[in-house]
Amino acid sequence: MADQLTQRAMLDNLRTLLREVFQLRREGTAYARLARAHGYVDGYMRVLLEAGVATQKELLQVVADERGRADGPATAVVDSAEVAA
Repeated sequence: MADQLTQRAMLDNLRTLLREVFQLRREGTAYARLARAHGYVDGYMRVLLEAGVATQKELLQVVADERGRADGPATAVVDSAEVAA
């Protein structure tokens, strides 16, 4: 039970870090600041993997979910009539 709470808390921390990265990117933040934020996320994800807290598949799902919240779906259905107009 405690392990599940710890895992949930750590994945919530990752979500927070990812939201910050996506927000900084949207705001057009300076490259150095954005790169540092990316580094924090990469390092945090590596720790989660090496500690066995999360699998690669779980981490990719968290990233995909947060990216979808920040930027909308990666793909969309396009009506051919709209494209031709």
